[in-house]
Amino acid sequence: MKAFNIWFVIKVGLIIALVSVLAVVAYLQHPLFGQLPSEEQLARITQSPNYLEGEFRNQLETPLLTTDESQFSIMLSNSFGNNGNPRPRGAIPAMKTDLKSLDAKRDLVVWLGHSSYFVQMAGKRILIDPVFSANAAPIPWANEAFEGTNLYSAQDMPDIDVLLISHDHYDHLDYPTVLALRDKVKRVVVGLGVGAHFKRWGYSADQIHEADWNDIVKESPELDIHVVPARHFSGRTLTRDQSLWVGFALVSPQRRIFFSGDSGYSPHFAAIGQQLGPFDWATVDTGQYDPRWAYVHMNPEEAAQAAEDLRARTFTPGHAGRFSISPHDWDDPFKRITTASAGRGYALWTPEIGRTIYLDDQTQTFTRWWEQVR
Repeated sequence: MKAFNIWFVIKVGLIIALVSVLAVVAYLQHPLFGQLPSEEQLARITQSPNYLEGEFRNQLETPLLTTDESQFSIMLSNSFGNNGNPRPRGAIPAMKTDLKSLDAKRDLVVWLGHSSYFVQMAGKRILIDPVFSANAAPIPWANEAFEGTNLYSAQDMPDIDVLLISHDHYDHLDYPTVLALRDKVKRVVVGLGVGAHFKRWGYSADQIHEADWNDIVKESPELDIHVVPARHFSGRTLTRDQSLWVGFALVSPQRRIFFSGDSGYSPHFAAIGQQLGPFDWATVDTGQYDPRWAYVHMNPEEAAQAAEDLRARTFTPGHAGRFSISPHDWDDPFKRITTASAGRGYALWTPEIGRTIYLDDQTQTFTRWWEQVR
């Protein structure tokens, strides 16, 4: 009888395990995971000097982790072992600017939270890393946005001349968002390999422009998009680094602005500053840092140095204020960047989500809005 019970338990366990594996395999076929580059795309990718031994590489040796701790262990400790305040207890102060009614002739930036930005420059409307979903993960309940930050949707966007995507992580490339934007977007500019996701999601080949580091995309006679290096990694599944992570410098005769994408600190910021700076405005990766992944995200002090390296005149911290991906307190990036920016050669601009930054007005002032949150 006992032997029968043991075998019954084993069989039930095996069936449950098999069903679980099949469920995971089936879920991984969902289009939100995108797809890897095709053979045709690989023919171009393999010609890139940044693609070596079957994967994209950083300019410097960049281990993903500085610890022997497993990623699963890190995920558990971040989820259940944090005694700080990775999420605010109250709502984030924000405002919903009507983006469709903004003067199209005026150069401006509207921070939409985390690393998402609406930009007007040289008469073009540009959207950078938009994430309008209530969470930034492939699992619906994971990585939920802070209260008060779910203001914008694709319906709130005017027609977009250029959609810029820095890399394919879920907090930068959001499947529901780009799907909803598809008929509003004229052109998509991404790093090599990222276009495969857009092709699976119904974007036409004519819409997609893939670029390598140091490529220049001529958006118009008045606007150049420089695709620049970053220090990070990529991948929407366990297969990593099959698409290129990038930053962007937008250059017109009147204005120069910079967006780092996700990046650890490295000499590439100084090189970009010398080649393309000084910048009227810059935003760089300032949040979601941790000593365990110190090479792929900057802490606020490194972000302040990167802004100086870029020769930025004004600087807005990014990659913070909407999602919690690291165990630090949610407002720690804003507190530390305020301190780290004292005496620097740039003005620190800290707009609330939705507040317009006018690039032709260097006299603007912004509040320490994070101090209002409980």
